[in-house]
Formats: sequence, structure tokens, C-alpha cells
Amino acid sequence: MGPVTRQLPRWRPFSRLQVILQHLIQNMSKHTDSSAEVLLEKRGCAGVITMNRPKALNALNLSMIRQIYPRLKTWEKDPETFLIIIKGTGGKAFCAGGDIRAITEAGRVGDRLAQDFFREEYMLNNAIGTCRKLYVALIDGITMGGGVGLSVHGHFRVATEKTLFAMPETAIGLFPDVGGGYFLPRLSGKIGYFLALTGFRLKGRDLQKAGIATHFIESEKLPALEEDLIALKSPSKENVADVLNTYHMKCKIDEEKQFVLDEHMDKINSLFSANTMEEIIQNLKQDGCPFALKQLEVINKMSPTSLKMTLRQLREGASMNLQDVLTMEYRLSQACMHGHDFYEGVRAVLIDKDQVPKWKPATLEEVTDEFVGSCFKSLGNSDLKL
Repeated sequence: MGPVTRQLPRWRPFSRLQVILQHLIQNMSKHTDSSAEVLLEKRGCAGVITMNRPKALNALNLSMIRQIYPRLKTWEKDPETFLIIIKGTGGKAFCAGGDIRAITEAGRVGDRLAQDFFREEYMLNNAIGTCRKLYVALIDGITMGGGVGLSVHGHFRVATEKTLFAMPETAIGLFPDVGGGYFLPRLSGKIGYFLALTGFRLKGRDLQKAGIATHFIESEKLPALEEDLIALKSPSKENVADVLNTYHMKCKIDEEKQFVLDEHMDKINSLFSANTMEEIIQNLKQDGCPFALKQLEVINKMSPTSLKMTLRQLREGASMNLQDVLTMEYRLSQACMHGHDFYEGVRAVLIDKDQVPKWKPATLEEVTDEFVGSCFKSLGNSDLKL
């Protein structure tokens, strides 16, 4: 026993030094990490994910996905973590979407990124949708595309008066992915189909009225809300809901305002319930009211291929589970990477900004059911596996 006791005093200061050094390194990394694209911290009962690319409106890129996914999985297993909070920095956006430019450049030259990005993004969407820990997304500011995928599948989505939601993919030759085929057809009536095909933007309290957000609070109250959530001791879903409900009930902004689509819901439900895009167009033309004609004008600018793909995606996704939807969407993403319209849409909307994409095929009639069907076919060994 002698040698062991003699060693003890020598080890004690070393372990104390180790603790101090570790603490210093953690603190230093907290300061120097402010330049990191995503910040991942454990605070109180919560794991906190902060998207930190404010200049790029917190657009999601592959390196961010590769940092968030493993940490989410670690926190899910950690008995000391009860809650995951996700937010964005900069005050303008939660997350304005995926890093479309990088994907476009990769897709043009056949780079692996065009496969890896979608594969790993959808795996992250699924991890959020199946997360065993409570997941709270603070969707303050612009929340589109990839940002919707980071929030909508979680337990709680908190919108503010600054929130701007859209799934504008049909305008760039894509489709409302990140599990859009799962959550959009499950919104009330045909509102999900309407949002998917037109890219219509919802703001503030309207997100909650549409069923996309679970709560609505003032943007300036978010830091206080976050502190109250972090301070909870071993919270249950009820405890977290109680905190969110308290803030929600106190928020008076736009309390009396009618839902932006309220007066149009009957029209949306009837006009967008058709089985084909051609029928939807026909419905809008025949109706002829200002709202219908406005939607017709919007839809006529979208990629005909994307419109047909999206309608089928939502109709099939309505009866699928999230995993099957994401597997289907991965197939569609790769069809878009091998097609024409995605690159043309990105050019027209994001690069040259002339807003005049030349779609191929240029009309709905030219997009055959056979072609659309081929986009849904299994990729064999390359399929997404969840």
C-alpha cells in the first residue's frame, strides 16, 4: 500500500491544474469561437445551438451540418441534457436556407457535395424529428428552406414579429424539401399545398395561426425566455410548455389581427385540392377573383417541372412517415441536381438576378408524368438510409 499513498499528493495538484487548464481552454474557446459558423454550448439543462453566419443570413452549409448532427446525438444520450435550443445570430435571420450557391457550383461539376449536402441535411432533419430530448427552435427573423428543416420537426417553434417564413423552392427549380413533403400536407386544409406551390410568405403571428409555429412572443423577450428555459431543473415537456405558454399569453403584438389568409381559406381549400397542376391552373383561371388571378400569375413564373414534382411530393408525403418522405426527397434532390431548371433558377434569382429564368420544359404540358415518375424512382445503393 505504501507507494500508492506516496503518489497521491503528487497527483492531486496535477488533477487540480488539469481542471483549471480545462476551464481556461473552455473560456478561451468561448471567446475565440465567436468566429465559428455554428456555436454549440451546454448551458444549464440545455444544449444550445447558435447559427453564426449573420452576413449570410445564417445559411446552412455542410460544415455546420457536420458539427450540429454529432452534438445533437451526444446531447440526446446525455442524462444531464433535457432540452435543446436552436437560434440564429445577427437579428435578421434564424436561417434563410441552405447554402444554395455552394450546392450549385458543386452540382455543375459533378462534385460530391451535391450528394453529401442533401444526404446529411436530411439526416439532420430526421434527427431533429426523432429527437428524444425536447427541442425548441427560436425562429426569429427569416426562416426559409433549410431553416424550416432545422425548426419545424422539433417539439416547439417560437415565432416573433420579425419571423418571415417561406418555402420558395419552386422559383429556383427545386421543391420544398427538408421534410416539406411531411409537414406541409399536414397543415389545415390545403394551406400547405398553397405555400409549397406559390412560395407565399407568412409573417409573425400568422405562422402560429397556420400551424407552423407553436408559440408567438416579442423578439426582445427571447433572451429572457432562453434564460428561463435554461434555468429549469430536469424539465418535462409540460414544464417547458408552461414557460413558453406564459410568454405567449403575455404577448400583445398583433393580438387582434386576422390571419392573413383567413378570407381566402375557402378558395385555397377548393382551388388547390385538384389532383394535377393543370387542374389547379384551370381552377384559378375559372375562379377569376383577384386572389386567384394573383396566384395564377405567381405560379406561371415557377418551374413547371418543380410544380409537378412538388404536387406529387405533397400528395404522396401526406400518408408517409418522416423517414420515407426524406428518402423520397433525397431522390428528388438528385433528380434536380441532374436536371436543367435548378441551375437556371439559381442563375436567374440569385446570381444574375434578372428574375427571368428560361425553364426547360417551358410549359406544364411538356412535363410528362413519365418524367416526373422517373424522379421518384429508387437510387438503389445510393438511396438515403435513415
